[in-house]
Amino acid sequence: MEKYTGSLWSALKDAIFTCPQSTLSVDSDPIDGLGFHESEIMTQALELLQVLVRQHNASFLSLILGDGNISTFLSSFSQLDDINSLSTQYKQRLHAVGRLLSVCIKSSGSSCNKVFESFFPQLVDALRLSVENSHESIHSALDANFNFAALYLCVELLAACRQLVVSSEKVTSAPDLSRDSWCQILHGFCTSLCNVFFCLIRASAAESTWSAYVYAAVKGLEILATFPGSFISVSTLMYEIILLPLMSIIESDFNNKFLWKAALKALVENSFFVNKYHEDEKSASFNSIVRQKIVPLISSDDLNMPQSLKLEAIFDIGMTGKSFMLSAVSELEKTISASFSEIFVRGDQRSAELTDGRFHCNGGADEVSLNLAVNIFSKMENITSLSLGAKGKELFSATMAAMKQSVAGCSVESQEKVLQKAFDVMATSSIFLPKDLILGTDLFNKKTQLGQTSEVLSCRDELITSLFASVVIALRSQTRIPNIRLLLQLLTTLLEGHIPSAQALGSLVNKLPPNISEDCSLEEVIDTIFKNVMWCNISIGKEDNDGGAVDMSNLKLSSLNSHAVVGLAWIGKGLLMRGPEKLKDVTMTFLNCLVSNGDHGSLLLFNNQMKDRAEQKVLCLRKSAVDAFHILMSDSDACLNRNYHASIRPLYKQRFFNIMMPMFLSALVKCDSSTTRCFLYQAFAHLVSETPLAAVVGDAKKVVPVLMDCFLILSKDVSHKEIIYSALIVLSGILTNKNGQEAIVENAPTVIRRLIELTSYPYMMVEVIPHARIYPMRTQVLQAITKALDDPKRVVHLEAVKCRLAWIAKISRLATRFMCCILADGDVSGMLSMTRSLNFNMRKWFLESLAAALL
Repeated sequence: MEKYTGSLWSALKDAIFTCPQSTLSVDSDPIDGLGFHESEIMTQALELLQVLVRQHNASFLSLILGDGNISTFLSSFSQLDDINSLSTQYKQRLHAVGRLLSVCIKSSGSSCNKVFESFFPQLVDALRLSVENSHESIHSALDANFNFAALYLCVELLAACRQLVVSSEKVTSAPDLSRDSWCQILHGFCTSLCNVFFCLIRASAAESTWSAYVYAAVKGLEILATFPGSFISVSTLMYEIILLPLMSIIESDFNNKFLWKAALKALVENSFFVNKYHEDEKSASFNSIVRQKIVPLISSDDLNMPQSLKLEAIFDIGMTGKSFMLSAVSELEKTISASFSEIFVRGDQRSAELTDGRFHCNGGADEVSLNLAVNIFSKMENITSLSLGAKGKELFSATMAAMKQSVAGCSVESQEKVLQKAFDVMATSSIFLPKDLILGTDLFNKKTQLGQTSEVLSCRDELITSLFASVVIALRSQTRIPNIRLLLQLLTTLLEGHIPSAQALGSLVNKLPPNISEDCSLEEVIDTIFKNVMWCNISIGKEDNDGGAVDMSNLKLSSLNSHAVVGLAWIGKGLLMRGPEKLKDVTMTFLNCLVSNGDHGSLLLFNNQMKDRAEQKVLCLRKSAVDAFHILMSDSDACLNRNYHASIRPLYKQRFFNIMMPMFLSALVKCDSSTTRCFLYQAFAHLVSETPLAAVVGDAKKVVPVLMDCFLILSKDVSHKEIIYSALIVLSGILTNKNGQEAIVENAPTVIRRLIELTSYPYMMVEVIPHARIYPMRTQVLQAITKALDDPKRVVHLEAVKCRLAWIAKISRLATRFMCCILADGDVSGMLSMTRSLNFNMRKWFLESLAAALL
């Protein structure tokens, strides 16, 4: 194997440095300080390199350390200082060298020694550091152009050393490692490096463009502070000096987003460190400097720091340990208790933000979540009147989100406690039904008739019902419900269009066990729901003998509330995800709503003047039936998802698609009303756009013709723009799938015709990206396009030419416009003298633009 090491190193070096290059991230925050994503080939090459260094340490490492290209690259540091003078290619090479040396260091202690002995002195020389450096000399060195490349590699080597230490299986043998040469070298420069990082952070507080320096400085402090003490002796005093500026950033520099996020990440890592390694002195320092100062931020009246940032800092650090999280949540509970009257009596939006926190933590989620949920209900129990004002919806949403997240994180036993508390508070509302009211009886039907529930909910009742529904939505399937009359209570509010109640009903039928209690089963509950008065006026359609046709008989829709259709949709969604047969009744109800004209004949969909209120009501019902198919098939963040413990049957969307396809096709064939066809096409588009593409492609020959008709009919009204866009995405998936191409070929003339028609659609889904966001990427784009110009495929070559011309034209127009504005002042000589202060690339662009403007 030894004779192949040279060839292996040559191949790996090519893969790491050139084939292909790492790509620049478009994110605002750098990935590694430079902003590069590694290519898959580079990642695999680095993994292989680490294996080879471990197996053939001496021979393979000597090839790397003696490589002329790496030595030449490191020698170039003295020629390039400031990060703004580094080209993209140079940054890519810097990123690659940093990753390569890091892999060597992490391979073993001996390889770490050799890398440090070979390169670290060269790096600190480039930074103008020495063991005796004073704080003042370091500060003066920063006034000159600071060597970013050397700083970046220093931090990368520090990170690799720490990872070697913490991942070692022989952490207990730390005294032996402390005598290694890399540890001795690093110990000598530890104080100087800390001072460099401090100075860079202070400079960056006023200069927001130093994000790369900030990343390196904060990461460097984080690494030095979290080395186990036996390896590098960062004294307790130095550790406290590191924590103080980081904490100061959290408290005062929150407007500098990048610096604030970096400091918070460093504090979180420090919190993990003191919890894991049980270093008593450092733990005491962290408690006094960070934890004891950050918890009071919850109750602070400081209006400058946003509440969302306070909560983010507190709970991010709190997630590192149970004891701190419990103290933080205890403080949060006290603050909520003190400000609850402000939130729900005076409608104080700022106080309400306190409920929008994160309620999960390591090892203490159950106790934290239980306390918070019960506390909210306790406060609601004591409030007799409620006034929320204009901010009511925001307050509702924040409080409901807090409740759902809290209950979802509780154990089964804790959920039962919260549910019992919720029942007790619900009993204080004016809409709570008598305990002796039995589901399905005549008395129940009388009490829950449409006419009996038309009163608008009071503000307090609506919030209590919403919180109660939030609890039900987040329950686990194993949680025992003490009183199934919960269903009745929700049904009475359902007809008022109370969506959380409908979502709670859907969650219940999705998660209830088959045998709820000795005298009640899931089947009985579902049957009773559908026998309730709110559904009794719907005639469920029957299948004809042809196996999929729908009974087109008119329905008595005038007595049906459209809110009930939406409520039934959420119930149907819960059944669909679970898979019982009762779903058929629900879907047939929606389909019959779509195809029926009610008692008033055909409606003119595109005529805004309704004949009377009855016709308008029927139209609303049919629109609700269309929306019902979207609810059934789409994924919801509010309920019926894995976060809230929903029962999800595998492939349920595919099965539903296969069931509904023949029904829709049959309904479309038998339909002779343009209005009805429009409703059917909307519902069909919702069905196919939310179905996994593989299932749609399997029926592409049936789907494509209907999609073409969808485009033809729905494009007549701009209000259908979102549905058309979703259908276009489905068509795009079929076009690019090999199995769907046959259907496209068969319908090619129609497909092309419809797409041509859509080019003149009034609502074009084209977005213009601000020029300031794309202009910095022009160099990378033009370089990538240049490679495509040499592609042997003619079609690729032609597209590359068009793309390059478009980018060059855009840049030239902007530059010419800019220069013409400047030339209006007539000071050409002044402009030329100004270019001397620009770097080479900017000077070149400036002169080219000036020439274009003069011509």
